[in-house]
Amino acid sequence: MTGQPTFGRYAEIPEDKMTPAQREGYRYLLDGPRGRLPGPYKVWVHNPKLVHAADPLGRHFTPGHYSLSEKEREIAVLVITTHWNSDYPNAAHEKRGKEVGLPTAAVEAIIGGLPTSFDDAREQAVYEVSMALANNRIVSQGLHDRAVALLGHESLSDLVALMGYYTAVCMTMNFYAVPAGSSGMAR
Repeated sequence: MTGQPTFGRYAEIPEDKMTPAQREGYRYLLDGPRGRLPGPYKVWVHNPKLVHAADPLGRHFTPGHYSLSEKEREIAVLVITTHWNSDYPNAAHEKRGKEVGLPTAAVEAIIGGLPTSFDDAREQAVYEVSMALANNRIVSQGLHDRAVALLGHESLSDLVALMGYYTAVCMTMNFYAVPAGSSGMAR
């Protein structure tokens, strides 16, 4: 990779310098349902096969395509982005969590690594499962049973996959030291 870094330590590829496969992956993102080149995809476009593999999973987690509420989604995302100390997605989801109605105190507690709780039983279960998984803890039988009863297997599989997807996002952003709010190249 050559050139000056434009997105943290990553030097984005200008479209006219992309290989044909990279250009196709780039156009796939911009001209397709996503319509943009969000955070990690600025890096992942370097690997067009990864773009085509990751994008459908990422789009699955857009509103209306999965079984969690927006609040539940943001609880899990905040837990995992905080776990990985990833500034770029954490700042974006701190804002998003508040926008979807999570209590400011709860958002700030999650980011600060402090315990919090939620009045809604589903949200509480999402928080507890996310905290257990993010912190490499065993999910107790009681938590498992309560989570299954409250969320069901469809929502729990969405929750676990969402955390895995955001782990990849966080590791990408951390490896390239992308700071919060970085916009990268103008496209």
